Amino acid sequence: MDGEVVCALVLTSEQKVVLAKQYRPGPEKVLLELPGGAVDDGEDPQEAMARELLEETGYAGELEFVGMSWHDGYSRRLRYNFVVKNAKRVSEQNPDDVWRIDVVEMPLDAFREHLRSGELTDSTTGYTGLEHLGLL
Repeated sequence: MDGEVVCALVLTSEQKVVLAKQYRPGPEKVLLELPGGAVDDGEDPQEAMARELLEETGYAGELEFVGMSWHDGYSRRLRYNFVVKNAKRVSEQNPDDVWRIDVVEMPLDAFREHLRSGELTDSTTGYTGLEHLGLL
């Protein structure tokens, strides 16, 4: 699997983390995840992150690139990691017909616990984002 993906730690001005709650077939359960998705052909990763965030959550904010990492050890897929500050809901979600996402705002302390629990699929983005913001 090649290509590029984006993912972001998204914080509201109240220091709540915006998460996407959705069923995942691999672990066969509902997970709380950081927003993100695939970069379309010819699309800039920052534009892709803004698009994915709006589609999945209806939120927008101040987007900052914080680094790249491998998506996993089984592909050549790169992940562009971002933080989004002062995020707020600006529109309705516009998800694909294939999935349903519930948006959850989680207090920062609870997110740190969630991150340490091992349940977050994009923990690299979570830790990188918290470190970038001085919140680790």
